[in-house]
Amino acid sequence: MKMFPQSGKSIIFDTFPDPTDTWEIIETIGKGTYGKVYKVLNKIDGSKAAVKILDPIHVSNDIDEEIEAEYNILKALSDHANVVKFFGMYYQKDVKNGDQLWLVLELCNGGSVTDLAKGMLKRGDRMDEAIIAYIIHEALTGLHHLHINKTIHRDVKGNNILLTTQGGVKLVDFGVSAQLTNTRLRRNTSVGTPFWMAPEVIACEQQLDSTYDARCDVWSLGITAIELGDGDPPLSDLHPMRALFKIPRNPPPTLYQPELWSDHFNDFICKCLIKDFELRPNVLDLLQHVFIRQIVGRERILQKQLMELIDLNQQIGTTGKTRYRHDLQRPHIALLDDLVTLEVLDEQLQRRYAKDQIYTYVGDILIAVNPFHKMELYSPQYTKMYIGAKRTANPPHIFAVADIAYQSMVSYNADQCIVISGESGAGKTESAHLLVEQLTVLGKANNRSLQEKILLVNNLVEAFGNACTAINDNSSRFGKYLEMKFTCGGTVVGAQISEYLLEKSRVVHQATGEKNFHIFYYIYAGLAERKKLAHYKLSDSKTPKYLLNEHIKLGPDIVNNTFYKEQFDAVEQCFKVIGFTLEVHTLYVYSTLAAILNSGDIEFASVASEHQTDKSNISNIAVLENAASLLCIRPDELQEALTSHCVVARGETIVRPNTVEKATEVRDAMGKALYGRLFSWIVNRINTLLRPDTHLGEDDKGLNIGILDIFGFENFKRNSFEQLCINIANEQIQFYFNQHIFAWEQDEYLNEDVDARVIEYEDNRPLLDLFLQKPMGMLSLLDEESRFPQATDQTLVEKFEDNLKSKNFWRPKRVDLGFGIHHYAGKVIYNAAGFLSKNRDTLPADIVLLLRSSENQLIRKLVTHPLTKTGKHTCVLCVQGDTGTGETTHHPRESTNMRTQTVASYFRYSLMDLLSKMVAGQPHFVRCIKPNNDRQASKFDREKVLVQLRYTGVLETAKIRRQGYSHRILYTNFVNRYYILAFHAHKEPEASPETCAAILEKTKLENWVLGKTKVFLKYYHVETLNLMVRQTIDRIVLVQAYVRCWLGAKRYRKILEKRAQSAVAIQSVCRGYLAKRKYKELVEEKNKAAAKIQAHYRGHRERKSFKKKR
Repeated sequence: MKMFPQSGKSIIFDTFPDPTDTWEIIETIGKGTYGKVYKVLNKIDGSKAAVKILDPIHVSNDIDEEIEAEYNILKALSDHANVVKFFGMYYQKDVKNGDQLWLVLELCNGGSVTDLAKGMLKRGDRMDEAIIAYIIHEALTGLHHLHINKTIHRDVKGNNILLTTQGGVKLVDFGVSAQLTNTRLRRNTSVGTPFWMAPEVIACEQQLDSTYDARCDVWSLGITAIELGDGDPPLSDLHPMRALFKIPRNPPPTLYQPELWSDHFNDFICKCLIKDFELRPNVLDLLQHVFIRQIVGRERILQKQLMELIDLNQQIGTTGKTRYRHDLQRPHIALLDDLVTLEVLDEQLQRRYAKDQIYTYVGDILIAVNPFHKMELYSPQYTKMYIGAKRTANPPHIFAVADIAYQSMVSYNADQCIVISGESGAGKTESAHLLVEQLTVLGKANNRSLQEKILLVNNLVEAFGNACTAINDNSSRFGKYLEMKFTCGGTVVGAQISEYLLEKSRVVHQATGEKNFHIFYYIYAGLAERKKLAHYKLSDSKTPKYLLNEHIKLGPDIVNNTFYKEQFDAVEQCFKVIGFTLEVHTLYVYSTLAAILNSGDIEFASVASEHQTDKSNISNIAVLENAASLLCIRPDELQEALTSHCVVARGETIVRPNTVEKATEVRDAMGKALYGRLFSWIVNRINTLLRPDTHLGEDDKGLNIGILDIFGFENFKRNSFEQLCINIANEQIQFYFNQHIFAWEQDEYLNEDVDARVIEYEDNRPLLDLFLQKPMGMLSLLDEESRFPQATDQTLVEKFEDNLKSKNFWRPKRVDLGFGIHHYAGKVIYNAAGFLSKNRDTLPADIVLLLRSSENQLIRKLVTHPLTKTGKHTCVLCVQGDTGTGETTHHPRESTNMRTQTVASYFRYSLMDLLSKMVAGQPHFVRCIKPNNDRQASKFDREKVLVQLRYTGVLETAKIRRQGYSHRILYTNFVNRYYILAFHAHKEPEASPETCAAILEKTKLENWVLGKTKVFLKYYHVETLNLMVRQTIDRIVLVQAYVRCWLGAKRYRKILEKRAQSAVAIQSVCRGYLAKRKYKELVEEKNKAAAKIQAHYRGHRERKSFKKKR
């Protein structure tokens, strides 16, 4: 067992006491590179502390030096209020497990200042400048103590400045600190953490004569000040080695938005980050800076405020424990989120996959590796994390793609398209679910019911359109293009689904080990649970033929399957929430599905006749009656339509019997047609219920974000017509990807005289021509052969061989009906057996006309309306009443499919329709990767992954994203979008190359090019520019809000002044009136008194005169 060396340069480990006599471990705080950090209890006085326990396996000579340096510095200098207290070093001997060295320190359970700053920013707040000044002041005081004691810290950063719950600020981690013999000496070793390292320290790595002094700590503290403001140091989005390259070459960094902060704070940072350290102020100078001096006399108040912030941060969840985890970890090469800079991708993908990091960027394209197990990556916490965030601010995620598409739609007022591709089982459907979920949150629908409806749409259509295959338990057997509808302001108002190429043949036949569509199993189990099987004429003991499989038993596998029962309830809930009427719609739907299952059990037998022996008859009449009952038609008419057909010759109708084989074909054709049209009806009904027309304003045409989820590339042991169509569709998607990523981009380089390296890629246009070209393409030849009644699958293959002259087509030996295609994803051998019958897919007119007489409204509607060019059922949007099954009259020929359309022609038009929708929007690509064929979690088949990376063009994509310019924007559009970043908002400048260059130089972006008419930008530039525009607009809105507030307050003050003046005038008039009234009353009283006096006087005078006369 490895033991610690018994002595360092000046310390002897044996002399340290045993820790177990004094300290008892309470709990683990974190784990670092060299050991663990624990909270410990002092057995003597009950106090608590933190202890670093260094494992012996990690101790080397270099680490001995770190231990000695930290021990000596802590022992000598930890008596300062701003340096973490040191309680001693202990040495525990253990012969069995190895000796341990204990470094016991003060417990700073307030976390680091980095935790505090990031916690506030996540809450939408930022640290007050006074608090920042207080923290920086305390850190400067601690550094001053170190520097006057001839010590350079050399690793100052937010994670090495800890807080106590009492608001104390402590410097920690002196493992790389340097001790000098006097304060004027310098060092010449390059150490520290890259993002915080001073240019002169970095220079020591390559220039042996370079030196530095204690002012390197000043630079690191300036970067820490930026970290407190922005949450991260400058260049934190770069690889650490790249940052070391950039720091000496770039101008001194600033706060991300300097205008949001005071001039004093910006000046303090500017002083700290003077690149020439000879001109840089020292710690004592900075303590006199006006930004730091502002706290003088307010220390107690600010300390109390800091305590409150620490308490709030800890309540929300950011604790001091994370600090110790960071504290001990030394820089190492992390897993890269964006692999565009690498030449070899599969190794990095494998390393990320091993750590459950299933998402990775290759430029602006997301790679999603199927984990094959549930992951805790999609909680509301993650939903909020990616809303409006910069792409590099968080780890790669499917939610980030949704946010980028949404922000692009709102910013550019343009439709978007998210293309999800990958082979079957790679996780495309789940990715589509998650995109819809995030976009619904981003869209903030005005009512929650609309949000619920949109979220349940996928679940409902997948129950009817997905099935279990040999390689995927939830394989999409149709193409789905979901368009989410938004207002121009970004509010989601509805959704629309386009469905393509439903694999209807699965209804009547499934390959070995595969199953029918999910819904059949769901309704069987659900109806059994509700004791309703008999009502729908379904047996609880015999498996319907259309569900028959050697691996499935009716009882345990279907009727008693708990999962199927739960899914049946979920489907009913989907119907209810989306707006289907349960009493009507579900009754019709269940009856139709049960009718399909019952009709599949109808059996035919040959019957001899006078003239021929190939007549057929139905041998199980009871089953016929059950099917007819559910279809709401007469059993004898159904029997006649199945076992005979009408031919019109020279105006006379001739009834001819069907052979057993022909009757079986008619029965199966009816089942496939009913199911295909039912599926289209459900999709059309959903579209009717989620139409956004009523929510959009008069001037708001609305915006779309489309999500393509289409069946993945397939290569089975036996590949038939269905696999051919699926793989042609994948070829078309791959061609669209190639055109967008490679062809169109490189064409623009030539047209705009931009010097960019040409990237070679695999162009699959010749393959598409092989399939789709007229008249000699494979699908055209198939249609041509399908029109000949005497044609066979053998003649079809021979026609292919005679006409398809391509290196991508070949005929394998010993396979009569086989032919091979070299697809972009690899070689596939197809078996042409059944190609012609599957392509014709004709529903006899007799069956159509019979079903049109059904008393079941839904069945009658399904065969009344004609099919579109893409093979979908036409639905009348104006519904009658609540049933949604209103009918209009169509000519019988339109409904009976007499104008024969083949599956190949439907397929061709479907591809055209799909592409027309996709090219209308700005694309975003998600490449789903299947890590193994066994569907096992944590298993990474490197060869399989590499093959997928090759054939999907991801390797070439990495090259073109690394070397090319994915965004090409016309000068006019560029100026319109971004002029606000460099010019006055009220005056739009001229759209010229000079204007564009001025904008780009103002934003400090690099690696852009100006062409003749366009600006050429890297994939990451546009996101940065958009973020800057949003922030600028937010600032403008904030300023406008303050101005409006000020104007409103000013107007209010004027109103108050007028009110006061009016009140004074009214009071003056009132006082005058009262004074006049009082004066009048006084005058009246005086007059009365005078009159009374006069009266008395006259009376006295008269009495006196009278006496004299007597």
